[in-house]
This record gives sequence, structure tokens and C-alpha cells, in this order.
Amino acid sequence: MATIKTVGVIGSGQMGNGIAHVAALAGFDVVLNDLSADRLKSAMATINGNLTRQVTKKTITEDAHQKALARITSSESLEGLAGCDLVIETAVEKEEVKRKIFHDVCAVLKPTAIVASNTSSISITRLAASTDRPEKFIGIHFMNPVPVMELVELIRGIATDDETFEASREFVAKMGKQIAVSEDFPAFIVNRILLPMINEAIYTLYEGVGNVEAIDAAMKLGAHHPMGPLELADFIGLDTWLSIMQVLHEGLADSKYRPCPLLVKYVEAGWLGRKSQRGFYDYRGDKPVPTR
Repeated sequence: MATIKTVGVIGSGQMGNGIAHVAALAGFDVVLNDLSADRLKSAMATINGNLTRQVTKKTITEDAHQKALARITSSESLEGLAGCDLVIETAVEKEEVKRKIFHDVCAVLKPTAIVASNTSSISITRLAASTDRPEKFIGIHFMNPVPVMELVELIRGIATDDETFEASREFVAKMGKQIAVSEDFPAFIVNRILLPMINEAIYTLYEGVGNVEAIDAAMKLGAHHPMGPLELADFIGLDTWLSIMQVLHEGLADSKYRPCPLLVKYVEAGWLGRKSQRGFYDYRGDKPVPTR
């Protein structure tokens, strides 16, 4: 079986820096790639801050913190990933963007390297077909925030071989994550169930059944969800939710997956949630305030 020692992560945003964090902490050498030096610098600061928080909570030692940081290097070019045994893409949830990345990165990777996507909804079989190694392509879908959430979905494309699957399973297990194996259907398992609930919460707001605070309080206090559905939508990003709902709607051709018009309107306005400072809540003040 292929041995994974060095992991490349394409994209240094919330998911990318989280994957780099947990991989380095588990003892893997990590190359974090992004086009922007500023984003890479910000990502390293985030990783350091999150590791420091774990030290404070006594879940890791200061020695583990420092060793994990030392295992992460950054690269502004894909050529920096040439020596990686596994490369995980964490780009925006748009198929054309991901396909371009895979086409470009495969040109610099060694033939034995495994290529993975952290996509939360897009067909692994289709993405694999844009590479020179569909048998070495797999979906490794981490949950957000990566250092906290225990689950990883593993998704095989139609061409994914057993060696790639087993090496990926071992990689995930070494990070202390639990694995759910999903078939290659739109949105896989978690988002196939979670997204329609979020979408229904937005419809509940859109139709005036309840306001933002009432809907979130209802699910936190009535169903013991740690975050309300609208608060969670803001945390992940409304553009991400919309992209996944569109994949579900188009891929399964069922009207029950139609994105709520209010979600579309917020995304068109650039109100994407926490990352843009406004979504279902306004985050520009001392505490979040509902926008409806």
C-alpha cells in the first residue's frame, strides 16, 4: 500500500488551514499552497492560534505545538507540491475551478501521488476524469471546523482503486478522525441531510413563519443543536450553501432541493455570512445582530 508521509493542501482558507493543522499535528509533513503570500501568512497565524488554544486547554503539549508548526511549509506555486504523496484540494465549491487546479497540479506531481478533493458536493468521478490518474483520485471531505469535528467522509469515484482508498483511510485514521464511507452521489451523506434542513430554515424565514432569532433558538433549544441553522449557514458561508444546493437540485432533479430565493438574494447582495461581515446576522458591531 502507498505510504503517505508528505501532504499538500491547496488553498489556505478555513478548510485548508484546518487540514494542514490536523495533518501536521498527526506527524505528517505538510506543504500549504495558495496564490497569495498574505493569505498564507494569515493561515499560519490562524494555525498557530488554534494550536495555542489546544495547549491552553491541555489537549496537546507545547512540544507538540512547536513540532506541528515546524512540519508546515508554505508555497505560492504548485511546483512546491511536487514531492507530496497526497495532495488535497480545498478550493471554492465550483467545478470549473477545481478541474483547472487538478489539471495544473497533476503536471507537477510524481506518478504515485494520490490526488484528493475536499469537495462537499461535486461528483468525484467527474473531477477524477479531469486528471491523468483517476484511479488515484478520491474524495476526502473534512467537516468544518476541521480541528474540532471528528468526522471525515471518504468517497470513491468509479475508477478509484483499492490501494488509493486504503491509503486514504489510513491517513484519516492517523489523524484521529472517524470515517464515513459515502457513495458518489450529490452532496454525499452529511450535506445531503444537512443542506435541505438549512434551506428549509431559510424558507421558514422567507415565508415569515419566524424571525432569525426565533428560528435559531427553536433548533438550539428544541432540538439541542449547538448552533442554529441560520447561524451555521453564516459560519460556513452562504455562497457555499447555495453552491451545494444547486448541485443537489441539478444532480437529483427534485424540486425539494430548490434553493430558497432569499438565499439567492443574500448571495447576490454579497451578504455571505461571517466572512463578509453580513449574512443572516450583521457582525460589524460588538455582537451579531439579526438582519431580518
